[in-house]
Order: sequence, then structure tokens, then C-alpha cells
Amino acid sequence: MPTSVAFIGLGLMGKPMARNILKAGFPLTVWNRTPGRAHDLLQEGARWAASPADAARQADIVITCVTDSPDVEEVVLGPQGVIHGARPESIVIDMSTISPKVTQAIAQRLKEKGVHMLDAPVSGGVWGAINATLSIMVGGEKAVLERAMPVLQAMGKRITHCGGHGMGQVAKAVNQIIVAGTLAAVCEGLVFAARAGADLGAVFQAVTGGAANSWQLENLGARILKGDFAPGFMVKLQQKDLRIILESAREWHLPLFTTPIVHQVFQILERQGLGEEGTQAYIKALEQMGGVQARLQGASLPREPGGRGEPVTPAPGG
Repeated sequence: MPTSVAFIGLGLMGKPMARNILKAGFPLTVWNRTPGRAHDLLQEGARWAASPADAARQADIVITCVTDSPDVEEVVLGPQGVIHGARPESIVIDMSTISPKVTQAIAQRLKEKGVHMLDAPVSGGVWGAINATLSIMVGGEKAVLERAMPVLQAMGKRITHCGGHGMGQVAKAVNQIIVAGTLAAVCEGLVFAARAGADLGAVFQAVTGGAANSWQLENLGARILKGDFAPGFMVKLQQKDLRIILESAREWHLPLFTTPIVHQVFQILERQGLGEEGTQAYIKALEQMGGVQARLQGASLPREPGGRGEPVTPAPGG
């Protein structure tokens, strides 16, 4: 019998991830707080569960992908949670980005019920979720990961075992520290070039060919110049991740310098009602303070996000 999977949380990331599991041929049961988000997956062959516990009763592997630590605690340990329906020796894979400490506590509770857990947060944004090219960072027992590997391979391209419970979350925190700091530098660089009156397309072409190039510059930098602030990853979700990082750092008495500043700049955007824009909206706070806008006007972008060099036409007004 093929491995049966339950997927809990059909948000911006979870839904395309669940769809890729279904496409890979795994029997899939789904649950979401807003049932309407499951409609097209049900038409494609998924089954609906009445609760997370009900979903777990029907599955060898249960995947959760929700927003924050309290949400994972609710869907896994709550009154209708996964723990009340999970089969002995089944696997719970939490693909949310949450606190390492909370992850370890949930893993212990599941272990007491004879249920295995992996923490497996992802990087790659909505584009990676849709295209099944996510990077998946896994904490937990290696033998359990080997059992779950075929399901994870339906969603991701690089799957890395990072250590025991919570270490997947630590790896994701490292990812977010580097992503946020790099994006901040990209935005500062583009605003600097705009204030100087530089040819933004030429500057972009020059620096993406040198040591300054990065995923953030090549993808989100191109979107900024195009005037495209649609979310691959939302400001408010990045803020949640940075909050978790800063809370952990405070608990460990670890000084961080760049991450708190980036967190404060994103807070400006949230106060302006831009929490659901893509993280590339970071530049809007810098533009507002600097009195300049970093957009291409009437020219083609030298690169398309993820396209590595193909010319594109800018969005209207971009």
C-alpha cells in the first residue's frame, strides 16, 4: 500500500505543497481552518478530514504547515489535535517555521504516545512550493527521515538532515537571518544608486555579475526595479520569523546586530498596512526616508526573477 499522507494547513505555501504530494501519487487527506481553501484539492482527488485528529487517523505521515508556534501546538496537541488520532509509529512532520524550543516540547509529547516527529521548515518561497524545488531542513531521527524521504522529495529538491529535534528550526532561523540581512543590503544598494542618478538597469547588470550577486538581488532586486511587490513571502511572516529568532537569541544571551534593525524597518511597513506585501517591500521604507524611488522607467529589466538573464518587459507603470 502506498504511504498515506494527511496535510494540515493550506495557506500560501501549504496548498501547493499538498498539491505536489497528490501529484506524486500519495493518497492525501487534508484539513484547514478555512474549508473553502481545500475545494480544488478535493476535486483533484484529496479527501477532507473533520479535524486534525481525524486526518491523523487516516495517515501514515501527517504534515502540518501553519503560521506560528501556538498554531502548531493547537493543531498537534489541542483538543482536536493530531496527537489524539495519530497511529503508533506514524510520523508527524511540522513544516511550519516556529520556535526550536516549542518544537522539542511537541516532539516529546508525541514520543510519549509512540509517534515520531520531524521538524522540517522550508525555504524557497511560493515559487519553490509550486515547483517542488524547496530546500527542506530537517530535525529529528535520521531513520525516521529515511522513512519520510519519498514524501519530502515530492515537495523539495534539497533535503538536509540538520540534527536532532529542533535543529531543522535552527537551520531555518539561520536562513532567515541571512535572507533578511541580504535583502536589507540589496535595498540599500538600489536606493543609493537611485539617489546618485545612476542607470539602475546597468547597475543591476553589473553587480549581479560580480561578488555581490545573491538570490535576493537576482530575484527580489529584479522585482523591485519592476515595481512588483506581490508576495513570494509576506512581510508579516518574515516579521514572525525574525521575532522567533530574536526571542531565541535573548534566551541564549546572544547579541545580534543586523537582525533587530531589519525587524524594526519591517515594523514600519506593518504600521503602514503593507504586511501582506512581499518582503521586497522593505525598500519602500528606505525610499520614503530617502525621498527617492528605485524603479526602472520605460526600459526592459536585464533579468527576470529566477530567470538568470532572460529579458522581460516591466509591469505597467514599472
